[in-house]
Amino acid sequence: MKIQELAEKMGLTIHTIRFYEKQGLLDDRHVRRESNNYRNYGDEAVERLKLIKKFQSIGCSLAELKEVLQDHDTNAQTNQQIIEWILSKKGEIERKKEEYDHMLNTLNWMLEYRRLLISDPEQAEKMFRKWHEGSAH
Repeated sequence: MKIQELAEKMGLTIHTIRFYEKQGLLDDRHVRRESNNYRNYGDEAVERLKLIKKFQSIGCSLAELKEVLQDHDTNAQTNQQIIEWILSKKGEIERKKEEYDHMLNTLNWMLEYRRLLISDPEQAEKMFRKWHEGSAH
């Protein structure tokens, strides 16, 4: 299939697919050049892009993606090493979740405070003092 068809099928842009090729994530197993120099993508490209999207969905950087795909292609990792990588990635995501939870709590506090300034300024002042006393420690 041509690149436009592949892009539409995978929900990607042509630019993204070409970027993946330049980065070595798609190679001659996934794309072949026809005699007119047009790229022709097979089912291998579809499967590879599905794999890329799966790893991106768990927050893999481009560098991690390259490493993971290389390990996948060469079967370089033992099952135990893969388990350790998964646990490490899970820990990283849990830390990020804690950071986001903290940010959301702060934003919720700010929103409640600003709404109270409109509806009940006295209560807003109490809320502010309580927060200020708690953060002074």
